[in-house]
Amino acid sequence: MTNDISVNKQTVLQYLASGQEVPFLIPEYQRPYSWSYDEITTLFDDLWDFSIERLQEGGASSYFLGSVVSYYRKDVDNDRKIIDGQQRITSLCLLLRAIYTMLEKEESKSKEVNNFITKIQPALWKKDELSGDVDCSQMLLKSDVVSDSGNEILRKILESGTTEKDASDNYSKNYDKFLQLYAEKSQSSPNHIFQFINALLNYTILLPINADEQETALTIFNTLNNRGLPLSDADIFKSYIYKGLDETAKKAFIKKWKQLETDSSEVNESVQSLFYYHMFYLRAQEGDVNTSTPGVRKYYLEKNKSRLSVGVIDELVKNLRLWEVVNGRSAVDEEPWSQNIDIRKILDCLSSYPNEFWKYPVSIFYMKYKDREDFEALFLKFLRKFYVLLLTKYLEQPTISAVKGDIMKLNEQIIKSYHPVFKAGFEEKETINEQEQKAEQARINNLLIKPHRRVERMLLKLLAYEEEGQNELLPVKWDIEHIFPQKWDTKYYTFSEKEANEKLEHIGNKLPLEKKQNISASNNYFDKKKEKYKISKIAICKRYANSPLNDWNLDSITNNDANIAAQVRQLFQDWINDYEPLSVKDEKPQPTPEELEMIEKLRARGLI
Repeated sequence: MTNDISVNKQTVLQYLASGQEVPFLIPEYQRPYSWSYDEITTLFDDLWDFSIERLQEGGASSYFLGSVVSYYRKDVDNDRKIIDGQQRITSLCLLLRAIYTMLEKEESKSKEVNNFITKIQPALWKKDELSGDVDCSQMLLKSDVVSDSGNEILRKILESGTTEKDASDNYSKNYDKFLQLYAEKSQSSPNHIFQFINALLNYTILLPINADEQETALTIFNTLNNRGLPLSDADIFKSYIYKGLDETAKKAFIKKWKQLETDSSEVNESVQSLFYYHMFYLRAQEGDVNTSTPGVRKYYLEKNKSRLSVGVIDELVKNLRLWEVVNGRSAVDEEPWSQNIDIRKILDCLSSYPNEFWKYPVSIFYMKYKDREDFEALFLKFLRKFYVLLLTKYLEQPTISAVKGDIMKLNEQIIKSYHPVFKAGFEEKETINEQEQKAEQARINNLLIKPHRRVERMLLKLLAYEEEGQNELLPVKWDIEHIFPQKWDTKYYTFSEKEANEKLEHIGNKLPLEKKQNISASNNYFDKKKEKYKISKIAICKRYANSPLNDWNLDSITNNDANIAAQVRQLFQDWINDYEPLSVKDEKPQPTPEELEMIEKLRARGLI
């Protein structure tokens, strides 16, 4: 890898004509040509205005059209692959083809007409070095975009200068629009039309940036691009898989890929994310527990590894069902386990974890065991214990990577067993006397009473879902309600502001409350807030609304803290006990085909 990068300002004519040496190619993974009337009309009008301004005293001497990022390595590649700028380059070629078509139609060819015909030809088509003749069937620009049915249309337009009647593709519509715009200007401003062509060819500037490696070109593009989403690794993977298929398989693949893009978008996931989640599934299968995460592209395209195929897309489609349930927060007909509200509750709790580490074991467990008859029961027990692991680990050590090592080991364990062995719960220190034991209990209670703010919602969701009568998921929009208000009249209470501030943020003073009710409750006192809690659809809020207390003070918070800490600790212990992980020796090994055959023979002989 040489990592050579060349940057050289060129006019439109210079740049397009350089295709004589190395033709341009829009690669498979690029997005389809999408410019509409708005973009091409703006381009034409801007160039027209510039051509007028250039002739005025003090006018701009050049018009900068932006950068074009490509990659090409001499003696290796046959074409220059455009990474950034395909919309502009394609539109420029359509514009030049439209101008060329109109010039050819001129009955009386003036010197200017012949001059620009001669100049445009080598910018669009291959030119014979000896005769100087051009072959219109050999375009300097080709498109191999996988999901673009217009590639052949573009080729025909550049070759023939004609479009099909009533064509609805962007290539045809934009080309016809350019013909129309040119015709209108040539009629209204016949004396200026050649100045326009001249300004387009010789004074409109591009900044070509060429690298000799695809990775380098993509890095440059992602750094420069601020007009929309950069090319994703998924686009590269699409191209990689597509190129290895025959024509029949290609059509089926594109249909499948488009459906995956549509479905993932509908459930608020991206194909890129699905590839990322699946990478952890593959790594777990490979026994990779390294905490350093490789780049997705680097992982899937690693030499001597076969990690990309149509089969991977099928796996992503399967995995998408899980995220349809998680992100949609509702049951899915095709996934019977999703009818279990307890599973959806714990998944919703997990979704409030501070980072995405929770997604990898959940996704792996789902993919590995979703077809088991007892999956629903296994999944619920696993998710609950996994929640305990994540929350307690973060409370003990509130850093992003605190749980990473545990996650990677757990991923591998899940592949090995539907009852993976893993530790969960608070890391209680050994105590030698009653005093130390009480101190340790107080330390753990304190972690629950004053949880780190990044897992506060995760804990409040749990408390809400454990409340009797909470048979639905919490509303999407809810805020943390401070029962004792954050602002109050100091004359009403005898305790100091300092004493109050120490307990205001305790878990015992907080509730999950619908956003609208939370705003309405504001800084009212408890007896007035209860009216807002009554109309809440959250069961735990209704319980507080029916409280016999008319006041809520620091003692109320202290008592509630103690009750919540005891409730959560007991719940965690119940979930851990309920999980009952099997040891390796307890798991029954599955008989081999040979053993099954022997069993049948023995059964036929009446020996078993």
